[in-house]
Amino acid sequence: MRRIVVLVLLIGVVAAACGGSAGGIEVTDVWGRPSPSAATNAAFYMNITNGGDAPDQLVGASSPACSVTELHEMYMKDGGVMGMRPVQGGAVEIAPGATVEFKPGGLHVMCIGITEELKPGTTVPLTLTFEQAGDLQLEVEIRAN
Repeated sequence: MRRIVVLVLLIGVVAAACGGSAGGIEVTDVWGRPSPSAATNAAFYMNITNGGDAPDQLVGASSPACSVTELHEMYMKDGGVMGMRPVQGGAVEIAPGATVEFKPGGLHVMCIGITEELKPGTTVPLTLTFEQAGDLQLEVEIRAN
């Protein structure tokens, strides 16, 4: 039993050191747009790849830069107008071997009630929570448009 605990702790340390992967899940190109101090919301984007043999789901996110975070998607409303809403079912499926792109005009992590101005060249912490892989700590690079 002790060996299992040590192994689990070692895996956690290695995953944290990589800063972008856990349990077969790899997250790359994590970024957000700058926001003026008057803005109340922002969005974070990334690519999530499941290199494992089993499906996983992104079920949540959190950041001290946000009062609330939600998984959102853009969709086409009646009349050809784009709308935004929380993802249906509250989770994003990441199939084995697949990459899901979070990008402007599509899926994104919505930062509601930003707690600090997001300036180009800075980073903010973001934790993604996966059903199987657990929590993954990341840094969001704030980029000029």
